[in-house]
Amino acid sequence: MPIVAQSTETTDWVSRFADEVIEESERRAPGKPVVVASGLSPSGPIHLGNLREVMTPHLVADEIRRRGYQVRHLISWDDYDRYRKVPAGVPGVDETWAEHIGKPLTSVPAPKGSAYPNWAEHFKAAMVESLAELGVEFDGISQTEQYTSGVYREQILHAMRHRGDIDAILAQYRTKKTPAKKQQQKPVDEAELEAAEGSGAAAEDDGSSGSAGYFPYKPYCGNCEKDLTTVTSYDDDSTELTYSCTSCGFSETVRLNEFNRGKLVWKVDWPMRWAYEGVIFEPSGVDHSSPGSSFQVGGQIVGIFGGKQPIGPMYAFVGISGMAKMSSSKGGVPTPADALKIMEPQLLRWLYARRRPNQSFKVAFDQEIQRLYDEWDRLEAKVADGSALPADVAAHSRAVRTASGELPRTPRPLPYRTLASVADITAGHEDQALRILSDLDPANPLASLDEARPRYDKAEAWINTHVPADQRTIVRDEPDTELLKTLDEQARESLRLLLDGLAGNWSLDGLTHLVYGVPKVQAGFSADATPKELPPEIKTAQRSFFALLYQLLVSRDTGPRLPTLLLAVGQDRVRHLLGA
Repeated sequence: MPIVAQSTETTDWVSRFADEVIEESERRAPGKPVVVASGLSPSGPIHLGNLREVMTPHLVADEIRRRGYQVRHLISWDDYDRYRKVPAGVPGVDETWAEHIGKPLTSVPAPKGSAYPNWAEHFKAAMVESLAELGVEFDGISQTEQYTSGVYREQILHAMRHRGDIDAILAQYRTKKTPAKKQQQKPVDEAELEAAEGSGAAAEDDGSSGSAGYFPYKPYCGNCEKDLTTVTSYDDDSTELTYSCTSCGFSETVRLNEFNRGKLVWKVDWPMRWAYEGVIFEPSGVDHSSPGSSFQVGGQIVGIFGGKQPIGPMYAFVGISGMAKMSSSKGGVPTPADALKIMEPQLLRWLYARRRPNQSFKVAFDQEIQRLYDEWDRLEAKVADGSALPADVAAHSRAVRTASGELPRTPRPLPYRTLASVADITAGHEDQALRILSDLDPANPLASLDEARPRYDKAEAWINTHVPADQRTIVRDEPDTELLKTLDEQARESLRLLLDGLAGNWSLDGLTHLVYGVPKVQAGFSADATPKELPPEIKTAQRSFFALLYQLLVSRDTGPRLPTLLLAVGQDRVRHLLGA
C-alpha cells in the first residue's frame, strides 16, 4: 500500500511536483505505477545540460518512491535518430564519418579504438556509468529495438491513417523560414549547455511532404541506410508504401505492416510515446516550450493516439565555468563523467536539486569549485545541528540519498580546498599527503588516506586536469638569500615570531591562529584580538606578511592557504627557507 501522506519537505520544488504527479497519475491510471520519462540522444558526448533532462524527473520519481508508490523512470535512448553531423573534437573520429550522415545512430561505426559495436552504444555507455554513480534508477528503452522489432507497428499504421489530422495540426504552426541572425559564439567557459538537445530537439523535421501529400513516417533506405527518402505513395488498405532515396537513387515498394526500417518523425514520435508508455511527467527544455515547438505541438497530436500530454515543466540551461582550462579533447563539452572526476556525486546531485527547473545554474570546473564545496560543507554542518532551513534540508536529503539508501560517501570529508592544496604540493606522493593530512588534527590523525577518499582523489584530479601549470605550487629547494638580505627589521621580526611559534602551533588551527596573529602582535595587540578590535591597517600588514611568506616559500605572491602550505613543507624545511 502506498504511503499517501505527503512529504514533510513541502517547501521544495520536488515535493510540489510529486504531489501534482501522484494526483494526475491516480486520475489517469489508478493503481498503476507512476511513469516519468526522459529522452537522450547518444549522438555525441552526452553533456551536463542533457543531465538536467534526467535529474529533473529522477528527483521527482525518487520523492514519489519515498512515499511508497511504485514508479517507472523511463529513459528513451533515441538511438534510432539520424546521424546529423560529425561532432568536433571527438577522439578517434575524422572527416570520413561524414559519409554516415543520415543513417541511424546504431548503424554508424563507433570511434576508432572503441570497445562498443556502434556510435550510439559508445556514447550511451559513459552516461549509463555516470547515472549509476549518481544513484539514478531507470528503465532504459532503445528506440532502435522498439522500431526494428515492430513494437510500434500499430502506432505507425495509426499515424499514417490519420496523417491528414496530423498535417492539419502542424500546418497551424508552419511559417516561412527567414534567415537566422548569426550569433556570436561564446567561449566555452561562458557557454550554456542546452539541456534539450538530447531528446530530439535538433530533429524538428515534421514529415515528408512530397507530391503525394504529407506523411509522418520516414523510411531508412534499403540500399544506403540513410533517411534521405521521400514517400511517393501509400495505400491505407494494403499498407503498400513506395519511397525513393534522394541520396543513392534507390526506390522500393514495401508493406508497412511488415516493414521495420523507418520511424515516425520527431514531432509525431514523441507524443506517440507519451500515449504508448502512459507518461505522466516529462520535462522539456526552453526550446520545446515556444509556439510550434515539439512539446507544444505534441500536446495536440497526442490525442490522436488516445493519450494526454504529460506534466512538463520547462527547464533552463546549465552553464559551466572554467572549461577553457579543461584538459580533455571532447571539443570542450563537459559531460557528467568529467564532473564526477572532480566532484563527489552528492555535490553534483545537489546542484540539480537545489534549483527549480526554470532556474539556470553553473557547474564549476575552475576555482569556484572550492567555494561550492565550502558551501556544501557548511550546509552539512547546519543539517547536522538542526539549523538549516527546510528547503535546504530537503535539497541536502535528495543529494545524499535516494529511496534505495545513502550514496557512498567520504568517511572523513576534509575541506576540498585543503585537499587540493595538499595534492598540489605533494604532486602524487601519497605518503607525504598522509603525513600532512594527519597533522591537520593531531588529536585525531588520519590512519589511512582511504579515510579521505574519494574526496581526496577528486581534488587531486581537479588539480591535475584543471589548474594550469603556471598556477601549480612548487616549493623552493633553497632559501631566497637575496630577498632575505633586503628585509628590514620589522620583516625580520615577523619571521622570528612565526618561527618561534611553529613547534607549539603545529596543526591546521594552530598555524591559522599563528600566521594571522603575528602582524597583530607586532602592532601591539593580542594574537586573539578580533577584527572589530583592530584598526584597518592590520589587514594591510597581514597581506604584506602573507606575500612575504609566499615569496620565500614558493617564489610567488599567492598560493595555497598558508597553514596548509606550512604543514606541507614541514617544520625543518620551513625554518631553512625562512633563514632560521
